[in-house]
Amino acid sequence: MMNRLIALLAGVLLLGGAPALAQEAPEVQVSADAPGAQRSVQAAIDALPDSGGIIRIAPGVWREKLTVAKSGVTLIGTGLRPEDTVLVFNDSAMTAGGTGKSGTLTASGDDLRIGNLTIQNDWWLDPANPPSQAVALLLTGDRAVLYRVRLLGHQDTLYANKGRQYFFDSYVEGHVDFIFGNANAYWENCRIHGLAGAEVMITAQSRNAADEDSAYVFDRATVTAEPAAGPIWLGRPWRDHSRVIFLDSHMDADVHPAGWREWTPGTTNKLPTTFYAEHASTGRGASPETREPLSHQLSAEEAERWRLEAFFKGDTDWIRAGLAALR
Repeated sequence: MMNRLIALLAGVLLLGGAPALAQEAPEVQVSADAPGAQRSVQAAIDALPDSGGIIRIAPGVWREKLTVAKSGVTLIGTGLRPEDTVLVFNDSAMTAGGTGKSGTLTASGDDLRIGNLTIQNDWWLDPANPPSQAVALLLTGDRAVLYRVRLLGHQDTLYANKGRQYFFDSYVEGHVDFIFGNANAYWENCRIHGLAGAEVMITAQSRNAADEDSAYVFDRATVTAEPAAGPIWLGRPWRDHSRVIFLDSHMDADVHPAGWREWTPGTTNKLPTTFYAEHASTGRGASPETREPLSHQLSAEEAERWRLEAFFKGDTDWIRAGLAALR
């Protein structure tokens, strides 16, 4: 895995000046006590020019509802670990007026880069709050790169909804449909963690048509869950042409033997037009012989179609530049 990261970073040298542009970008510091620093993350975002820039966020808990509409914005936690810098809010679909309005961080700008921090929606942690969709991160821009980021929530944690997105060495947790939307998104070397509950639905990908170019790919993911988690499903189709692929992933959790399920069993009939697939899953949750018959077990050759370079059709310079900016 480290060799893959080194190779991606080495490719930055071919980008024709991208590192120099990153160095020249304006920088804003967020700190509770540093002289001249912004005292809130949103104030720092607002202080950037329309062309974006770099925001370095000091360790601490920053309770704000955040919006990034500008392109070229980089958010970096300056602590030793992603746990040290936490962006958190507690909105929900019922209080905000819809799932898409509930995010702790809503980002629509292109070329967003986030590294070494945690984004959380803690609505569900208050026992006085009724169950509701409560998004931690909503991404609708193109070419988002996230490296060493923790995304914490319960129902609908990560709304990966448009454009191209790349997650490396990151962590996502939740309970119901906690990775959902219609992006072309790729998770590499990430941990996907199910929380306790009656059922755990990891993905609800919402590709709308057979000719639409969107999918979720999990490459060498580790799937884990709390001991009290109920049946764990790799995915269910939010829309009729949902497409999710797990490559060489370790299922260190009690994934339901069928793996994939109908949106509403006995009511909807979306599985025949979905593409749900695995290649070389391992661990106690891997069970190719019992998987949903309409899902696929990919050969090594078939899996190549979903590897990083092929998935993004050879256009990965933005990933190399993003990782370089976040290290």
